[in-house]
Amino acid sequence: MSRLLAKKTLIIVHDIAATILAVVLAFAVRFEGAQFSERLALLPHVLLVFVPIAAVTYWYFGLYRSRWRFASLPDLSNIFKAVTILALALLVGDYVLASSRFYGFFFFGKITIALYWVLQMFLLGGPRLAWRYLKYAQSRHNIERQDATASLVLGRSAEVEVALRAIESGAFSKIAAKGILSPRESDLDQAIRGVPVLGTFADLEQAISDLAERGVNVRRLVMTPSAINAPEADALLARARRLGLPLSRLQGLDEEGVRDLTLAPVDIEDLLLRPTVEIDKARLARFIRGKRVLVTGGGGSIGSEICARVAAFGADALYVLESSEPALHAVTEHLSVLDAATRIEGGIADVRDRERIEHIFRQFAPDVVFHAAALKHVPYLEQDWSEGIKTNVFGSVNVADAAVAVGARALVMISTDKAIEPVSMLGTTKRLAEMYAQALDAETANGGNGTRLIAVRFGNVLGSVGSVVPKFKAQIARGGPVTVTHPDMVRYFMTVREAADLVLTAASHADAEGRTAPGTGRRAAVYVLKMGQPVRIYDLAERMIRLAGFEPGVDIEIAITGVRPGERLHEILFARDEPMMETGIEGVMAAEPIFADKERMAGWLARLADATRTYDRAAAEAVMAEAIPEFSRRQPQAVAGLPPSAGQAASRAS
Repeated sequence: MSRLLAKKTLIIVHDIAATILAVVLAFAVRFEGAQFSERLALLPHVLLVFVPIAAVTYWYFGLYRSRWRFASLPDLSNIFKAVTILALALLVGDYVLASSRFYGFFFFGKITIALYWVLQMFLLGGPRLAWRYLKYAQSRHNIERQDATASLVLGRSAEVEVALRAIESGAFSKIAAKGILSPRESDLDQAIRGVPVLGTFADLEQAISDLAERGVNVRRLVMTPSAINAPEADALLARARRLGLPLSRLQGLDEEGVRDLTLAPVDIEDLLLRPTVEIDKARLARFIRGKRVLVTGGGGSIGSEICARVAAFGADALYVLESSEPALHAVTEHLSVLDAATRIEGGIADVRDRERIEHIFRQFAPDVVFHAAALKHVPYLEQDWSEGIKTNVFGSVNVADAAVAVGARALVMISTDKAIEPVSMLGTTKRLAEMYAQALDAETANGGNGTRLIAVRFGNVLGSVGSVVPKFKAQIARGGPVTVTHPDMVRYFMTVREAADLVLTAASHADAEGRTAPGTGRRAAVYVLKMGQPVRIYDLAERMIRLAGFEPGVDIEIAITGVRPGERLHEILFARDEPMMETGIEGVMAAEPIFADKERMAGWLARLADATRTYDRAAAEAVMAEAIPEFSRRQPQAVAGLPPSAGQAASRAS
């Protein structure tokens, strides 16, 4: 017998024994003498019927599923409902037993049933609460014995209560909550789970000083989501750094159960964004569960996050395709330690190698393909334009053709907002890949049952390789200057998790509602996350300097370096002539395709291949200008002087 089954069996035995004991005690309290003896003799016959009814009732209300260690008000509520229904059942049964066909008198009586209700509530709820308290006391003892880190918990009372429960349960090792800081003055002079509210966020230094006078040396701050999103968050981070206190943030409040909560270091990126878009996780689980998924560029920052999400949502099998051996090893090792049933496979391959890609697709036979492999850095692609064409254009053609050949349900191509009215080699190569996917999607429509090929566009991804935020952090750490190309340059930002969830959401829509809009024959082709207002890069640099505890222009300078080849000041999400579509999904927009037919695409690709082979940039740009009229309007720019080896970046995702 497994340990889990043994525990559940013990709970069932306890609840049945508690039910029998509650009935017997109710009779013992209510009756005496002959009345008690008469009923006690008949009681086994009644219990033979009542106990199975009680067991089923307890099962229905989830008493066997809840863990006693985390017994709480919802568990007591379920006990209340179950016992009330059983008491009502006894009341109905008592009237039946009082009939002439049975005992001819009221076997229980209303007072006995009321006594039973009280006793049953105590016998079911009492041991659960006692067990929880025992574990709580044991946990507190262990925390004190382990010399846990004295910490302050920051946030609203409801979130703080969850954090404290997690600490008590041992979910966070060696963390001892010594005080609470709340954004609300109404919480002052109160306590949550025995931990006092010492002040508001503005009282941070005073609270630490007061605790130090009592011999408590605070060495960590734990921030809940409400503290991370508070207007004072920037000042809190700067003050904590001046005090030399590490900050941790509470993750997982949107998941079920305290055991899913984790602590992670608070980073500058956590304070730079608007509130994230709420993703329909149930939808993604329904879409991914049981499917075979292949991710190209799976070792990159976006590709690896897609792999992790695919495993989390229950894919049957996941194939990680990577051109970099270290990146492939890192992502597969990370996936192997996740508590997921997904079978993980991986292989070294370059998307430029058509035969190799076709072989892998035939062997693995994916249901869904996420194409994240790409070269993405604007200056490098302006210099080494031919490498960008080989990977971003012809590599995408190879992946798209292979997906269609094996009958995959959907292929999602990771694109960029720079593909809209492109002025750079990155944007142009990505736009050509989009156009090929859209032409192939139209050709394989097949009454709505063929492979769906779509693109997902987003802007800068915080934490991805080459993102401006890590660059600024490194420059601040060196003491500056922080380099900004233009004071008026603006960009959209999103987290890696948002980017990955958007990709999965787009795939789920493309394979369902996106196949054909009702009554129109229109199909969504490009998906974009609503990212709010773009961020002015100069303002971002100033804010990051202040978050690091310095003053811009005084402690650390901001240097304007000039716009680089292929860059533009403002990013856009859709081209002016791209027809918009509603997805019905919160935070996700879509557009219909603008593309050339397959025959014209084939002609452009053939000429582009010739220009690449001969390193004829003028010929390549002529093809691009013909295929994408906006590209012809870009201003001629000298290519920045980079060392020859700089452009030989690995063919993998950002």
